[in-house]
Amino acid sequence: MSNCAIVGINWGDEGKGRMVDLLTERFDVVVRYQGGGNAGHTVVNEFGKFALHLLPSGIFRSGVVNILGNGVALDLENLWNEIETVSAQGVAITPDKLKISERACLLLPWHRDLDGLEEDRLKGKKYGSTRQGIAPFYSDKFQKKSVMAGELFYPERLRAHLQDLIEWKNLTLTGVYGAPPATLEQLLDWVTTYGEKLKPYICDTSRYLRTAQSSGKNILFEAQLGALRDLDFGIHPYTTSSNAVAAYAPVGSGLTSAKLDEVIGVVKAYSTCVGEGPFVCEWFGGDAQRLRDAGGEYGAKTGRPRRVGPIDLVATRYGVETQAATSLALTKLDVLSYMEKIPLCTHYRIDGKLTEEFPFPALLDAAEPVIEYMDGWQCDISAARRWEELPEAAQRYILRIEEAVGCRFAYISVGAARDECIVRA
Repeated sequence: MSNCAIVGINWGDEGKGRMVDLLTERFDVVVRYQGGGNAGHTVVNEFGKFALHLLPSGIFRSGVVNILGNGVALDLENLWNEIETVSAQGVAITPDKLKISERACLLLPWHRDLDGLEEDRLKGKKYGSTRQGIAPFYSDKFQKKSVMAGELFYPERLRAHLQDLIEWKNLTLTGVYGAPPATLEQLLDWVTTYGEKLKPYICDTSRYLRTAQSSGKNILFEAQLGALRDLDFGIHPYTTSSNAVAAYAPVGSGLTSAKLDEVIGVVKAYSTCVGEGPFVCEWFGGDAQRLRDAGGEYGAKTGRPRRVGPIDLVATRYGVETQAATSLALTKLDVLSYMEKIPLCTHYRIDGKLTEEFPFPALLDAAEPVIEYMDGWQCDISAARRWEELPEAAQRYILRIEEAVGCRFAYISVGAARDECIVRA
């Protein structure tokens, strides 16, 4: 039996879906344990190219059971639409292959409405939300004002619960934002339309996971976003509203007895960031656009251009420590092949002083990047399948990052396809 978490080391968008799709070959179960449909995991395999938002990235592997844990923000509408989209490309999704925790709470239509209304109110001080309802959802969950997926099996109790919630929620919708009130009829219609379709997938996944664990099954825990977007350890307040760290996997999955044997942290060969907040190593202008275009850096969920820059060793070291990574996976190394000189942000300068330590969020706006350059390789590396097949300049770049962050790259991605990867012994 082996328990492994695949997590993001930076701001998200590191390529976790690509790594989960690759590594599920040796796992029996894949569990999403936090987050919702506010970010995408891009996967390229024999079925095509996919941007998954709620489905676990193990959904493409025959014989792998995929679970949405109790820590997930469960948007029934978006999940059903995603199932239909993926199924249309030849991927069979059945209740034997996908299971939803009965304790996962429902992200309701008003959560998306409130998310947009609040971002509009904030205007120039917005958080950069994807407007998928994540912050209002988790706020309601921690106020105990949410509906569990298992309540779909108890319609009379669900109706009464929704009626109570509507009376409470309309105080905010109408009184704070001046928006139209929610009605019980609208909400019941939405729940019926999508809930009935997904009820066959809902079950006691904690019990299933405990049985899998006792049977010696290998379990992979899939995180959304990255360490710097974690609610507690990220660039507050420009974070997500859940815990993206590996340490939350036992709680959010529902397998509270889980002990992680391995934590694989995913790092992009350069830095990207979607949304607002401090991004010390950010590039602008022509250099940024060239890197953005070379890497196809546009949000999988929103299509927004990602902010880009050189790899940030200060932030990456912090992410490795926060995630307690035991090994790393480097993605999109091939994207840097056009560069004559490869930049790295090695330190921050704050008030004239150099630091290698990631600072408290309030100091990030004052931080300036300190950049050094290494020779590029300027050749196509997408055919490399062994470490020895990489150009020496690429090897030196990888070794420099390892030295700085204190963790080894076990996987090096040289392309988007499943097999375009080097596995180091």
